[in-house]
Amino acid sequence: MTTISPETHHAIHSAIADRRQATIDLLLSLVAVPSVTGTEGAVQAVVRSAYEQRGLTVDAWESSREEIEPYLIHVGEQERYEGRPSVVGRRHGTGGAGSRSLLLQGHIDTVDWGERDHWTRDPAGEVHDGRVYGRGSADMKGGIVTHIAALDALDEAGVELRGDLLLASCVGEEDGGLGALSTMLRGHRAAAAIVTEPTNLALVVAHGGSVVFRITVTGLSAHGGSRNQGVSAVEKFIPIFQELLRWERERNDTLHHPLYDHLENKFPISVGLVRAGTWASTVPESLVAEGRLGFLPGETIEAMQAAAEAKIRAIAMQDPWLRGHPPQVEWIGGQFASAEVSPEEPIARVLAESHRLVTGATPTVEAVTWGADMRLLIEIGGIPTIIFGAGDVRNVHCPDEFIDIDHLLTAIETLAVTIAEWCGT
Repeated sequence: MTTISPETHHAIHSAIADRRQATIDLLLSLVAVPSVTGTEGAVQAVVRSAYEQRGLTVDAWESSREEIEPYLIHVGEQERYEGRPSVVGRRHGTGGAGSRSLLLQGHIDTVDWGERDHWTRDPAGEVHDGRVYGRGSADMKGGIVTHIAALDALDEAGVELRGDLLLASCVGEEDGGLGALSTMLRGHRAAAAIVTEPTNLALVVAHGGSVVFRITVTGLSAHGGSRNQGVSAVEKFIPIFQELLRWERERNDTLHHPLYDHLENKFPISVGLVRAGTWASTVPESLVAEGRLGFLPGETIEAMQAAAEAKIRAIAMQDPWLRGHPPQVEWIGGQFASAEVSPEEPIARVLAESHRLVTGATPTVEAVTWGADMRLLIEIGGIPTIIFGAGDVRNVHCPDEFIDIDHLLTAIETLAVTIAEWCGT
């Protein structure tokens, strides 16, 4: 049971309803500023302004190569660091017995629009039929807005917090988590954290890991009219790809986790990029394939990399050409470790009770196959961390990304009650 009085809850609920349009406008102002990973500076200026307008103590800084050097396996090499500030706003609590600090964390970077012609709504932001459309609306500028809007509701309801509340808008998550790592290294930590990725209002206590690979296959060029004199790198890659998918099925059949066993594919292996050849009428002498390999909580980055390399070596040994010209395997970008906390973790229990107060129903407890900044807050920061937010991950990284406005307001109310309950009033 929460300790929030009916009067306080009613005041919070009314404040969120009264600020509905202001919340939509804030989200549209963030979506309108493009922030593909590596170009987050302009939108972070909007976030910083929002923090300052609310009287938060603001820290904004750019990460550096030297800072993250010992942690490169987590976030990978960066093309640039300048012009990419992470921003943390702190509302200092009044202190007192039982006060606990809370970190609300999210990433401001997005993937790009893709083909503009595939969108039926404006990727720079549009409201239609109870939804906010646009790149980043759900993943996860909507999550950043829930932090600010929850604080607004508490202020309007006259709620003073005992514990400190930290709002963190981080860069670089889509490519490994640069901003979240830097936030932990800079010392912005709390007794617990909530990452507001889109979970469709489910309470997520575990996320899978993933490693990003590059496979280079060598062939032998020849004129296309004399194909048999050459060795096609494309044809040599096909059995490698097929065996990787067979390995995916084998892992799904033999490895188990109670939070993942209901999923159709709990170990997704996806090849997202393939480049081969230099000329249409020339047998391709090389092929480069890049993709990601997923794994469960309890499995490690290093073990999965070693297993994948061994699998590809075994495949190559079955082919006379590949035995003499073994495929090269590289690990590129940020490698996502898996993460898990107990559903009985205090912050998980508080959020579940808050959600029950707001909606009348207990949130489902789930795990996800995708990676998130959660693992950096746990592994580097030592912070018990859960994921909860509005939006559906099935509607992101694709045309017509959107977030349902009513779901957004429900997430804000759940978050506001959670903040009040956790930090104390």
